[in-house]
Amino acid sequence: MRFKQDFFEQLDSFYTQVYPQGISNPHWLGWSDDAAKLIGLEKPNDALLMQLSANAAAPGASYYAQVYSGHQFGGYTPRLGDGRSIILGEAIGPNGAWDVALKGGGPTPYSRHGDGRAVMRSAVREFLVSEALAALSVPTSRALAVIGSDLPVWRESQETAAITVRLAKSHIRFGHFEYFCYSEKGAPDKLIQLLNFTLAQHFPHLTADAAGYKQWFVEVVQSTAKMIAHWQAVGFAHGVMNTDNMSILGDTFDFGPFAFLDTFKEDFICNHSDHDGRYAFGQQPGIGLWNLKRLAQALTPIIPSDDLIAALNTYQPSLVSHYVSLMRAKLGLSTDSCLDSAEQEKQDLALISQFTVMLDNNQLDYSNSLRKMGQVDISSQYSPLRDDMLNVSEFDRWYQAYQARVGDVADVAAWQQQRNLHNPKYILRNYLAQEAIIDIEEKADNSKLLQLQQLLTRPYDEQPDMDHYAKRPPDWGQGLVMSCSS
Repeated sequence: MRFKQDFFEQLDSFYTQVYPQGISNPHWLGWSDDAAKLIGLEKPNDALLMQLSANAAAPGASYYAQVYSGHQFGGYTPRLGDGRSIILGEAIGPNGAWDVALKGGGPTPYSRHGDGRAVMRSAVREFLVSEALAALSVPTSRALAVIGSDLPVWRESQETAAITVRLAKSHIRFGHFEYFCYSEKGAPDKLIQLLNFTLAQHFPHLTADAAGYKQWFVEVVQSTAKMIAHWQAVGFAHGVMNTDNMSILGDTFDFGPFAFLDTFKEDFICNHSDHDGRYAFGQQPGIGLWNLKRLAQALTPIIPSDDLIAALNTYQPSLVSHYVSLMRAKLGLSTDSCLDSAEQEKQDLALISQFTVMLDNNQLDYSNSLRKMGQVDISSQYSPLRDDMLNVSEFDRWYQAYQARVGDVADVAAWQQQRNLHNPKYILRNYLAQEAIIDIEEKADNSKLLQLQQLLTRPYDEQPDMDHYAKRPPDWGQGLVMSCSS
């Protein structure tokens, strides 16, 4: 790896330098060739294993933990920071630089009396979901590798430590701006310093002045809206949308109790600590806006309130537009119409919402139901989805409206093939990740993990030998909820 150290060298009061602590008996559990290419690496080797397990220094690395704050479940915590993640620097890749972080590298000044470790199950889940989201074209951080060990750590019981090697285009969060607004260190100077750095590194097309700041916040609002539109379209629940877990670039990161929907439920909660359903699947669009408002409040010392409000007002139309576009591709709704585009979007959103309500009412599997679109002969009065419905007359009314909206299809086979390019057959179901984790825990066998990783990197392809991975979960695996440590 070749590093540059822009954050470390230019923002010296925004972090604490801290060195990771190695894990014993390190071994590769998983490795992503696709993520490795992002930073110019090829295959894993022993020297790299020792560096990324913190048992040897990585040449050119600086090692630091960032400080930030955030709103957690609606309440403000004035000082958080990287409690179990240590950043090495920005690795230079063929198309840009990526932060490299060791998640689970040991305690930092921000660990809040924790051990700074990640348990194997959480490290494996982050590795898998990073691969899965990337293959689904959802904006996300990446995981280069997951490294196992025999180091014991305690949660509810004794487990073993592991390290996820995370790549992110940036680790700057909403919470960074909150911290330097509300801390006693002099908000405007620090905010301007952080914002100018953010623009130079990640928004080089914008100027470091009032006009650039205004446009920057518009882009943050819209990239966040786009990310959450992707979540809703693929059926992904993040589970802990605190402002310190919100990327300034609109990338999904800080994975904890996430889940992909099995049975479609608007009120699905994947985090067992979320007793009130604040971060339920259907609440995510609203929470995205709530979080952006907290960021806007932190920016009031340097950006006029009118500009912030104007940017926030673009959130809902941007989210709806992106969501409808993604769902049109899934359902095969072309945009050629004599209707005004806004009116067409409104009507399509209503049609899409009727479909998801039927899934909810009939307790149907989200991904499998959409995948069946690849079996629909749109010219026929029969749909394979009809057999899954309890209220057949309700479905028939929807299907007639749907057929009318799709219109004539000259080549049904090509239309079906297009649906299969937008509706994955395989998703990261929580029970599949759990089965891979159990094999590692009980048998020291990572073969199921590697098989699942390869499956998830080709989610749209027919893989007949893997059809059992596409089935609805067994009873024990339905609606699994997780803790923040996964």
